[in-house]
Amino acid sequence: MYHKHIYNKKAVEKGYAGRTLHIDLSKLKVEEKQVTEEMKTKFIGGRGFCLYLMWHALPWNKKVKWDMPENCLCIASGPLGGTTIYPGSGKSIVTTISPLTDSVVDSNVGGYFGPYLKFSGFDALCIQGKAEKDCIIFINGDEGYVEITDAAGLPEDTHLLAEELTAKYGGNNKRSISVVSSGSAAKHILYGCLNFSWYDTVLNKVRVKQAGRGGTGTVLRNKKVLAIVVKCSNVTVQSNNPADMKSLMEAGKYHSSEIRELDPKQNQMREIGTTHLVSIMNDFDLLPVHNFQYGSHPDARNLYADEFRKYFGKNKNNDSCWIGCALSCSHHVNNFVPKTGKYAGKPVLVDGPEYETIAGIGSNCGIFDIEAVIEGNFYCDTYGVDTISFGTSLAFAMECYERGLINKEITGGLELKFGNKEAMLALLHQMSKGEGFGKILGMGVRKMKEHFAKSGADRKLMQDIGMEVKGLEYSEYVTKESLAQQGGYALALKGPQHDEAWLIFLDMVKKLMPTFEQKAEALYWFPMWRTWFGLNGLCKLPWNDVVPEDNARTKEPAKVMKHVESYAKYFSSVTGRKVSASDLIKMSEVVYNFQRIFNLRMGFGTREHDMPPYRSVGPVTKEEYESRKERYDGQLRELGFNVEKMSTEEKMKELRKYRESQYEKLCDAVYARRGWTKNGVPTIEKVKELGIDYPEVVELLKKHQ
Repeated sequence: MYHKHIYNKKAVEKGYAGRTLHIDLSKLKVEEKQVTEEMKTKFIGGRGFCLYLMWHALPWNKKVKWDMPENCLCIASGPLGGTTIYPGSGKSIVTTISPLTDSVVDSNVGGYFGPYLKFSGFDALCIQGKAEKDCIIFINGDEGYVEITDAAGLPEDTHLLAEELTAKYGGNNKRSISVVSSGSAAKHILYGCLNFSWYDTVLNKVRVKQAGRGGTGTVLRNKKVLAIVVKCSNVTVQSNNPADMKSLMEAGKYHSSEIRELDPKQNQMREIGTTHLVSIMNDFDLLPVHNFQYGSHPDARNLYADEFRKYFGKNKNNDSCWIGCALSCSHHVNNFVPKTGKYAGKPVLVDGPEYETIAGIGSNCGIFDIEAVIEGNFYCDTYGVDTISFGTSLAFAMECYERGLINKEITGGLELKFGNKEAMLALLHQMSKGEGFGKILGMGVRKMKEHFAKSGADRKLMQDIGMEVKGLEYSEYVTKESLAQQGGYALALKGPQHDEAWLIFLDMVKKLMPTFEQKAEALYWFPMWRTWFGLNGLCKLPWNDVVPEDNARTKEPAKVMKHVESYAKYFSSVTGRKVSASDLIKMSEVVYNFQRIFNLRMGFGTREHDMPPYRSVGPVTKEEYESRKERYDGQLRELGFNVEKMSTEEKMKELRKYRESQYEKLCDAVYARRGWTKNGVPTIEKVKELGIDYPEVVELLKKHQ
């Protein structure tokens, strides 16, 4: 297999390369397409470009499934992506039709690929079709050609494959290479992840970050792509050719200097990354334990930041997943020696772990052994397994086992009790080979519920305790006491991921949004604002993980408006498009509504698909209720119930009725604020206001008004 396409590389102008790259693997065809002014003004870049390309590439005469050749895998950065003087400017966005949800999914990721792709000449990459056999796609931005070659003889697992490809294509300049790959498990499971690489010049090793959510890696391997490689040797502060370099320098200096000064006093992201969240979540009863049944555990201290600090590498000033990011929060464990699997006894480099991994395969599964979590993290990454979906799926299976819904006959002899770290690692190795219960676990929570029901498991109980919405597994926060975050998860476009809205503290702890209208306003502003980062190739962590010293005294501290205004200046300085803070929200609203309509096109996108499992809302079991009896009894008393005369079962019934009704009222308020119908569909008036009233959009919406 071989195909080569030569192109004329052009300089980036005001953040845009001006072209997109389209590869049809079935036909071995490579095309370049122009980026239109409409794409830039309405869809901005990143996630917006990816959705736009998918919308026009997918056929309308059939419902495209994830494993059809017509499915697209799109990758893009954004107009601000690749800036080397503003923190968090190296993100990429991946979109595809998800194996888990059967609808469009987006996943953001660090690493160098997105910026390198743009500086090689392309704002976005769209891959369709399926190759005849495993292949490598190589985009040589130095010499101006795209090559599709046979992948015979190369290893599948990321930590070996990325090193080999970096050496092969990078030669004496390994930093010029970024590799997108998955791993040996991704072709056997539905939540395979993608690993995006960069070369660490201090460690002299390849490192990776993950586009974890929704099965993007599974789609890549289904298309028989082993890896995508991009080469870009010359990246400077001028690479984006910004409209106003002086203004950009001022914005970058302000934000970077603030991070260096204040991060040591605040979250210490440069020292310990997101591991600082474990103790905070445990203290506030928000850390998932035993499949989200509980929010804290005394053994969680074994997974606190100070414990991980003992393992993390010391090159903190180089721990950034893009050039020049002052936050440098991408920590690692170097020369870790796994105890199990095919890499047992061999020193390896481990990315993170991040909070989501620690909570997912750690506390949520009752595993409080730090080395088991680190080893699980390594194997998830190199095998191409999303740690969030894996952890939440395993926790569900463990609870099903402990409640007698499944047995050893179904698990293949594994005793899936909470805390069984040996079983956790064994399942990862099974996934790598496509064997045993690991393959079943790799179907995800939604499909496991159906699978277990065939053997007689209680469907209603599994629906209540199976932590998924739209087919995507929950990320790792307990939401029972935050109605706003219940909506933040279940109303999220792709499914329950915290990157749309993280409102637990504002709602539950600080009680700053007591009314439905206030919650709805938060569930309008925060998802729109957080969407903006994905349009521009940015990481959100510099926005709110380090804040100005006077932020608490501002009118809306949760929004960190000084930073929002800085981002408006950043956008204007690169693109030349003069915008205000409110303009940024409007940019996102266009793409956000377009993605909701895309869900509708795929057969979803209505109210029934925004309903959470009850465990996200309240206590499912008697043990859960009684573990927080004082809290729940108190709420029932406020509602006028005489709890002293009620059984626990009666109290649970009334509490459930009340909490589910509250969630329905929240949906009504959020839909109204977003300009949607009571069924959660954008109105024709709304799409006209946003300028996306395309004929096919209006025709689709008319069927649902």
